[in-house]
Amino acid sequence: MTSTLTCCGITCCQGSTGRSGKILEARVSQKDIGAVYDKLSKVYDLWSTLTESRARRRAIELADIRNGQAILEVAVGTGHAFLEIVKRNPQGSNKGIDLSDGMLAKAKKRLAGLQGATYRLSKGTALDLPAETDSVDLLMNSYMFDLLAQEDMDRVLTEFRRVLKPGGKLVMVNMTEGESIWTKVYDLIYRLYPKAIGGCRGVKLAEKMKKHGFKVMTREYHQQLLFPSEVIIAYKETE
Repeated sequence: MTSTLTCCGITCCQGSTGRSGKILEARVSQKDIGAVYDKLSKVYDLWSTLTESRARRRAIELADIRNGQAILEVAVGTGHAFLEIVKRNPQGSNKGIDLSDGMLAKAKKRLAGLQGATYRLSKGTALDLPAETDSVDLLMNSYMFDLLAQEDMDRVLTEFRRVLKPGGKLVMVNMTEGESIWTKVYDLIYRLYPKAIGGCRGVKLAEKMKKHGFKVMTREYHQQLLFPSEVIIAYKETE
């Protein structure tokens, strides 16, 4: 299958790597991310509902979760996507990790009332995943790569590929480069005070993923309250 770019229900060829060809450098270090999101956890649900919910829902839809799968979500945040994962995979293996104790506490509270399903939420880093090699059917990751330095992006994609089974699916949601001038307000905020938006800046990852042994099937662009997101579906290519 060929790679596609979909926006507002219209499908065309895969987009380019961006007008500038460069990604803004990460300005919040990994060692500080946990503390930043501990603070943001108090208001993150409101932010997520206003700016990220549409892309998250679409990612869950495209994940096409099958009951009985081994699923790992990296950067669970407050558990919006993880709750939907567990609901759809009650008899499978559901693991979620996050760097932030505050975000994990919110996620655990969100799932506390869920009955008849097994899951595990724990603190962890994408640089050293708590999973065996070739053990994961589906790996989901939302709004994390837009925090990472370039060199860490490569390390994490290598780790994602390690844990996925041959042919395993990777579903990613990222803040991306906006397609209208109005979305540049987030670039301005990032340049002035990156922690105000959690250290996020726009990225486009499809080409980088291909270089790490993933077959990118679909990239969709979504915009909500001027906040631009990309949803990417890819598979671990077999040797």
